[in-house]
Amino acid sequence: MSDHEHEQDQSPQEPSNAAANDAGQNDSVSESAASEAVSIERVLEALNEGDICDEYGILRWSSNYAFLVSVTHKDITTTAVYKPQKGERPLWDFPDGTLCYREMASFLTSQELTWDIVPPTVLREGPRGLGSIQFYIDHDPRVNYFSLEDEEAMIPQLMRIATFDYMVNNADRKGGHCLVDGQGHIWGIDHGITFHRAHKLRTVIWDFAGQPIPEPFLQDIDQLCLTLDTQTSTYRKEMQKLLSQAEMNAFHARVRHMLKQRRYPLPGPGPNYPWPPV
Repeated sequence: MSDHEHEQDQSPQEPSNAAANDAGQNDSVSESAASEAVSIERVLEALNEGDICDEYGILRWSSNYAFLVSVTHKDITTTAVYKPQKGERPLWDFPDGTLCYREMASFLTSQELTWDIVPPTVLREGPRGLGSIQFYIDHDPRVNYFSLEDEEAMIPQLMRIATFDYMVNNADRKGGHCLVDGQGHIWGIDHGITFHRAHKLRTVIWDFAGQPIPEPFLQDIDQLCLTLDTQTSTYRKEMQKLLSQAEMNAFHARVRHMLKQRRYPLPGPGPNYPWPPV
């Protein structure tokens, strides 16, 4: 999404790249920690229960208010991105105040699939009210989807992200929303406009349009579908807290459609690309 157009009293200054890098380098938790299940649990505990100690500034390339913050809990200090609900820009096609819930729903879905696409994310109260708080991925901002699409070694990860975007109905997969950590893992960020009940897929990743979805992905999706069918499943219950019933029904139908078609979608007649693309 494009840079936000709002102004806010006493807004902190935009952090420089150096400040963001320093914030990441000073953490007790690096991006490699987010790639291990046990460490993810500890990161989630820190994000959920930790004290938000420092606010480095606003990330002004976000269309909504997003703050780079430091979170400390026990022996863990980590940098995170805090997106308060009150700072969400109203959209004509998404209900007001729901973007933080969609960020959380995307993380839960990524975790349920065990795909590790969305960085550890929680929904909690912060100094500026309720919002999503997401683990900050230390990355080179010069590297994005457009510098990765021709790297053969990255194709399986990009296919997984394309599958995920189709599933969650991502209306804003820009090239700059693909971040590569120090271990070469590609993370996807900015999932605030997902899970709409109407088709909204807008992405720069159309490389695989019409191709078969890899069988391992379909197996994971099939398991997710079974979990959605189970009324007592924790995942289903948590998702119902975040999305409307109409959105849940559309999500379930979309997953079933993917299992039936078994192919990546083709661009449709409406807008298919986000703007700006990076």
